[in-house]
Amino acid sequence: MSDSAWVSTSMPYLTPREKGQPEAWGEEAASRGGKGSQRIAHAGEVPAPEEVAALLGVAAGEPVVVRRRVIELDAVPCELTDTYYPVEIARGTRLAGTGKIRGGAVTLLAELGHIGVRVREDVTARMPTAQEREALRLGGEEPVLRLNRLTLDGADRPIQADMMVMPAHRQRLRYEIRIG
Repeated sequence: MSDSAWVSTSMPYLTPREKGQPEAWGEEAASRGGKGSQRIAHAGEVPAPEEVAALLGVAAGEPVVVRRRVIELDAVPCELTDTYYPVEIARGTRLAGTGKIRGGAVTLLAELGHIGVRVREDVTARMPTAQEREALRLGGEEPVLRLNRLTLDGADRPIQADMMVMPAHRQRLRYEIRIG
């Protein structure tokens, strides 16, 4: 499968899955003839970095729960994703562990009573850090896209912040917006 033709939309990753459905990434990759997988590099409580603290509405350095993942397409790293949660939502749940979550984290959040109703995404481009370059197997002059996604519940409280880094030449982001 050609990476250069990959078009990504956000909606499948924001909607809880039906019971028994696979997680969204595996299903999306399979529908296009590929194998999508992910490795959880780390999960647990960490001090909130400034950028994450601002998104989640906590003080920098306060504990938050993070799941650090390497997303792969056909066994090739295609995205690095750090997902952060407020501790009052994620502490003591599967979100704080390294095990895979059936149906994905959004499904577990819904089961825990936290349903996203509004999302804000910011996309920027930059050169990767040395660590990102190595993890994504990039050459020295290949830029990355950084997508930061904040999910808010019905009371406008942050429930999840995703910080994604992906090779720019392997990705096209698509946004469809209903007007009115």
